[in-house]
Amino acid sequence: MAAKDQQAPGELELVRAFVNTAELQQDEDELASGAALARWLCDHGLGSHGLRASRADLVRAIELREALRAILLAHSEGSPAPHEAWETLDQAACRGRLRLRFGPHGMAALDPNAGGVDGALGRLLAIVHSAIAEGTWLRLKVCRQATCQWGFYDHTKNQSGSWCTMGLCGNRAKARAYRSRQREASGIGVTG
Repeated sequence: MAAKDQQAPGELELVRAFVNTAELQQDEDELASGAALARWLCDHGLGSHGLRASRADLVRAIELREALRAILLAHSEGSPAPHEAWETLDQAACRGRLRLRFGPHGMAALDPNAGGVDGALGRLLAIVHSAIAEGTWLRLKVCRQATCQWGFYDHTKNQSGSWCTMGLCGNRAKARAYRSRQREASGIGVTG
């Protein structure tokens, strides 16, 4: 369960949770098999009971997760996301056959027209689309700490959050920067 201060609003929390299925610091992956992927999608309301995931589905899901992670890292760094990451999202949206649907009271939403894993992943991308439209997408980030890259929602007023938690990754980064400045000031490790 995510700390309350890391959670994203509404359904965007599903995207954050999907990115966090890989725990980089512990080298653990919740999506270790097709069955694990199907279970995760069903447990999070993205797939229906009896969903099956093939090895190819698993590979595509992990590619999508890592493309999302690359985009969220770009959000953290304030830089453009890699073009390849956007292409991966575009390909997954095509496989999910996202379709614009209109409802009562002038409501519109993207819904996957595909079934199975492609439809479930398409649902995640529809959430991304909604977050972009609502202006919450750029606040979804991953920790800039290379060994962490844990997804979090930036609740700061100026959208300057860079680390999943200041107490862990933020302090580590600041301590490294401090030690580096100390070495430079003392001339240690400086060659001339």
